[in-house]
Amino acid sequence: MSDSPKNVKWRHEFKYLSPEYILSYLEKRTGAVMLHDKHVGKSGCYAIRSVYFDDMYNTCYYENESGTDPREKFRIRIYNCSIDRISLELKQREKSRCHKISTPISFDDCRTIIDGGIPEVSDDSPYLLKKLVMQMRSRLLRPCVIVSYERVPLIWKAGNVRVTFDRNIRSSSDIASFFDPKLACRPILPAGTNMIEVKFDEFLPDFINEVLQTGRLSQTSFSKYYLCRKYNLASETL
Repeated sequence: MSDSPKNVKWRHEFKYLSPEYILSYLEKRTGAVMLHDKHVGKSGCYAIRSVYFDDMYNTCYYENESGTDPREKFRIRIYNCSIDRISLELKQREKSRCHKISTPISFDDCRTIIDGGIPEVSDDSPYLLKKLVMQMRSRLLRPCVIVSYERVPLIWKAGNVRVTFDRNIRSSSDIASFFDPKLACRPILPAGTNMIEVKFDEFLPDFINEVLQTGRLSQTSFSKYYLCRKYNLASETL
């Protein structure tokens, strides 16, 4: 999605906590009728690592906990621990729908941010980077947690549907080691519990909805960011 406050499309997004045996079952069922995202390659999955931002009052964390509407949060995302594609993203939610604004940023700017600094911006800088820098200066927004997991993404053009199967969700507070492939992380869900996300625009095709039905999924309103922050904040009080 382009780096602009305009031209954004609101999407429905539902999250479900799932034991591995159900997730594997649904992954096979949906894989038979949907297509893999073109970015996954032969493996069928990729590793996602994101660093999220919050202020000194943990505003984003508490807004997620209380279900504040509307709300938004910044993150920087990389894939397979590669520096070839570094995305600054702003995730916004309103009335049970969400949208994402994204822009590429340089390794140098990302490195400055995760090392605790604020990058320089100019008139030519991406809108999203300028907005982040403004909030880093005015709200003291800073990187606060790393979220990592492995994702199998399936897509369907009609309805712009995306069903993702996310395993091994874990967190780290070692922000400076964001790019380290050997980053030490901690699981934040009970063993064998993973997450399924279903995203679509105006409608979810009936045949996809049918293959996802098991009656055993537990829908959650909490994001991976919230779950990882909750785990980290609890650890800090021990």
